[in-house]
Amino acid sequence: MKKSHPLRRVVLATAATVSGIVLLLSLKPGSDPASASAQGGAAAQATVAGQESPQGGSSGQSSSGARTVTGSVAETQYGPVQVRLTLSGDKITKAEAVQAPSGGQSTTVTEDAVPKLNQAAVAAGTADIDAVSGATYTSAGYKQSLQSALDQAAQSAPAEPAASPSQPAASSAAAAAPAPDGQTVDGDVVQTEYGPVQVRLTLNGTSISKAEAIQAPSGGQSTEVSSNAVPKLNQAAAVTQSADIDAVSGATYTSAGYKQSLQSALDKAGA
Repeated sequence: MKKSHPLRRVVLATAATVSGIVLLLSLKPGSDPASASAQGGAAAQATVAGQESPQGGSSGQSSSGARTVTGSVAETQYGPVQVRLTLSGDKITKAEAVQAPSGGQSTTVTEDAVPKLNQAAVAAGTADIDAVSGATYTSAGYKQSLQSALDQAAQSAPAEPAASPSQPAASSAAAAAPAPDGQTVDGDVVQTEYGPVQVRLTLNGTSISKAEAIQAPSGGQSTEVSSNAVPKLNQAAAVTQSADIDAVSGATYTSAGYKQSLQSALDKAGA
C-alpha cells in the first residue's frame, strides 16, 4: 500500500483547524435578547405615559405656576366640544378646544369658529362670550365646557394668603357679607336672531331663589318657542345655581341668549 506524503498530512490538519475556528466564531451571539426585550418594554411604557386623557376634570400645574383645567365634554348636534384653559392665578392666559365637531361641513365651521371662541374666552375671562355666527351649536357647546372649566378652576384655586394682622376685622366681615335676601339682579340684554333676551335673578344670600326672563323673543312662532323654553331655563338656573345649563331643544338661540344674560347677572351679583 502506498503511504501518504508527510506534507499532505500537514496541509489537511491545518485546513481542519481553520474550519473549526470559523465555525466557532459564526456561533457567537450578536446581541443580548434579554437586554433588547427590556429596552422594548421601557419604550412602550414611555409611549403610554406620554398619552393625554381627553376627559373632563383633569388639571395640572407647571413649574412656572401656570395651571391647566379641562372642562367637561359638551355633546352637541354635530359632535362633542371640550375646552381646556391655561391659567395664571385666576386669569385665563390660553383657551383651546381639545374636542370640536369635524367631518364634512363641520370641519370648515370649526376651523372658523374655534379660534374666535378661544380669543373671546381669553379676552372676557368668563363664559359670557358671543356665539360665532353660523356656528350656534358649536358656540353653545364651547361655552358650556368653558363654564365647566372655570368652575373647576375656582374649586382648585390656590388658597389666598391670610389677611394682614393690621387689617380691620370689620372690613373683612363686610367683604364676606352675603347679599340681602330678596335682592334682584338684572343681567345684560342679549340680542339674538329672533329678539332680545334678558334674565332677572332673585337671590337669598348667595343662592338663586328665582330666575325669570323679563325679555324673550315673541311674535309668531317665537312666542310658542319662548313659552316652552323659558320655564325650563328658569328652572335649570335655579337648580344648577350657575349658567352651566343645557340648551332647550328647538330653542337654541333663545337658550344661548338666556345663558349669556344669566352669566352677566351672576357676575353682577358676585361683584
